[in-house]
Amino acid sequence: MNTRVADGLGTVARLVIGAVFLVAGGLKVTTPEASAKATQAYQVLPHDLAAYVGYALPIVEVVLGLLLLLGLFTRTAAVVTSLLLVVFIAGIAQAWARGLTIDCGCFGGGGAVAADEVSYLPRILEDLGMLACGLWLSWRPASLLSLDRALFRAAD
Repeated sequence: MNTRVADGLGTVARLVIGAVFLVAGGLKVTTPEASAKATQAYQVLPHDLAAYVGYALPIVEVVLGLLLLLGLFTRTAAVVTSLLLVVFIAGIAQAWARGLTIDCGCFGGGGAVAADEVSYLPRILEDLGMLACGLWLSWRPASLLSLDRALFRAAD
């Protein structure tokens, strides 16, 4: 594949995932209690541990989003983001399989909802699309307009 095309794809992937993670984390970072409640609603982790994960997750999302938008430590940020997306997909899939009626809490909110308000399949498909972007960046982190390129002289 042409290096210029690959770098362009990397740029799009980096900006898409970075923007989504920055917005998702940013919307939750000001309401940590709601984020903790959303994480607890999945009923996977012990109640208190789920709360701590819920408090930390928005900060992690903001940091990863910023790193990806800036193109700084792109491969590392993409690997961590991809791992998180696998966890998110598994969490949503297990909630769906167990018949839980919860909002994913992806962009705030979360917790129990009416059965007609769940949207598991669209969330899983969105996460799979972002996972594809994350895997691409894990494999080929070079992209245009990145701090990695400017600071570390990545190959052009």
